[in-house]
Amino acid sequence: MGKRRRVDERKTSASGRSRRPLVLGGLAVAALGGGAFAVYTVFGGGAAAEDGSAGAKAVKSGPLSAGEVRTAATAFLTAWQKGTAAEAAAATDDPAAARAALTGFTKDAHITDVTLTRGKRAGDEVTFSVKGTVSYKGTDKPLTYTSALTVVRAEKDGEPVVGWRPSVVHPDLDEGDRLVTGEAGTPPVKALDRDGGELTTEKYASLGSVLDGLREKYGKKAGGKAGVELRIVRADPAKDEADEKSTASGKPAEDEKSAGSEQEEKAADKTLLELSEGTPGELKTTLDPSLQAAAEEQVKATKRASVVVMRPSTGEILAAANSGSFNVAFQGSLAPGSTMKIVSSALLIDKGLASADKVHPCPKYSSYGGWKFRNDDKFEIENGTFKASFARSCNTAFISQAKELDDNSLTLEAQQVFGLGLNNWAIGVSSFDGSVPVQSDAPMAASLIGQGGVRMNPLNMASVVSTAKTGVFKQPYLVPASVDGRTLATAPRPMSSTVRSQLRELLRYTAAAGTAAEAMAGLGPDYGAKTGSAEVDGQKQANGWFTAWKGDLASAGVVQQGGHGSESAGPIVAALLKAGSGG
Repeated sequence: MGKRRRVDERKTSASGRSRRPLVLGGLAVAALGGGAFAVYTVFGGGAAAEDGSAGAKAVKSGPLSAGEVRTAATAFLTAWQKGTAAEAAAATDDPAAARAALTGFTKDAHITDVTLTRGKRAGDEVTFSVKGTVSYKGTDKPLTYTSALTVVRAEKDGEPVVGWRPSVVHPDLDEGDRLVTGEAGTPPVKALDRDGGELTTEKYASLGSVLDGLREKYGKKAGGKAGVELRIVRADPAKDEADEKSTASGKPAEDEKSAGSEQEEKAADKTLLELSEGTPGELKTTLDPSLQAAAEEQVKATKRASVVVMRPSTGEILAAANSGSFNVAFQGSLAPGSTMKIVSSALLIDKGLASADKVHPCPKYSSYGGWKFRNDDKFEIENGTFKASFARSCNTAFISQAKELDDNSLTLEAQQVFGLGLNNWAIGVSSFDGSVPVQSDAPMAASLIGQGGVRMNPLNMASVVSTAKTGVFKQPYLVPASVDGRTLATAPRPMSSTVRSQLRELLRYTAAAGTAAEAMAGLGPDYGAKTGSAEVDGQKQANGWFTAWKGDLASAGVVQQGGHGSESAGPIVAALLKAGSGG
């Protein structure tokens, strides 16, 4: 190893004594006074000499000081406020992206007279307020919001700079999104509940993304007239993917969408400020105002909760609510845990591998594909029926049958009978239609108990219990198909009468005497339910699931990191079934 490049030792302090840096493991540590130290990289003589960097400036490293954070934040905000996008962008770690966004802030969003006020620092993050005026064709309107930035060390020299991300400009911006002021891309929509009342986020806090989606899809069809607004134009994933493929190959990308494939849909644009109101068109939905209000109350009291209520006989969605900003109820993609055993039971009964009242194995452990599966608390049921195993949520009752199934057996049952995973639901807004991929070995067995690669959301599982109740898949919908003439999805084959009667028996017994009994108490006799808990890597607690029906109402809910579904999601679902049935 070559000699270390010497740090300049000739500078002396006022007292005349040389301030000699302490070198530790390739780092020079210089005392600054008051017990503080600055840390710099020290180049190895051999490597530095070989690449010509022997005279290169030392790269700063180590934690940022409060002064560095404040200075970097102030430099960036001052340049942005002056309207010098290039100067502000140079104070970030991604000048090209920052310059494009800051230029768009002025030219595309038409925001002027900007005042940026630095707020409190929390570690390396600094909040700041934005005040400005949105001006478009003679119409002005004030704009105020709060954002935040994070200071990082530049890779090149270690100097403190702003770590660039779109949310610095506005907290709701993601990669590829743009701020634009102009005539709205789509006219506003006055969304109505089934009784004709207006749906607003003031009444129903968690309907924000649903209302945005309704406007995106039906704005031009509902008869309204567009106004002028400042909005976030969301990135188009399909276009971005095509651009990436085109760039990589040098040729225009071909459309590779195929039947049953999953493609990420463009998120709905978001209105931030209306400069002039458009004339809204009216759009009636299937939402029930009392049930929607009840759903909002239920999720508000529980963190990370989502729930859906629907009518099994028609597919009408009566309520949907989330305690978080993301619409997990319609767009979530989570392992459903033991609620998936409804579909798996239908498969086993279809194949003659299980029958409600026949003896069925439920050992403590069952192995398949190199994995050893167990039941919760390692319980076992000796000489018990399949109904008893289902009601107790016995995992090994299903794992033990994996050897009798083909890799695609569960996938086909989910698609052909329950209408899942075909990517063809048309509910009126963007939704995830469930996914049951073909898997082999241990992951295939895990899919039988709602783990592995199976992914669902409350809308999917409300549909599953509805299909089990009626024996016929009715695609859930929020907007009647008659509004736009779209075709609702259907299942390729009906559920057999044998499967239907036995599934109903399994679900009723679970609601009466199984893991769902406590939550469903007092809701019988026309009812059925299934609980679920889904393990997630990195979580201390499982996601809790619950799905049930009472009369002609069905509901499903999930509480992420809620633990057992009977205790977390169960009370939410049961309360809504009770409210909807007048109980």
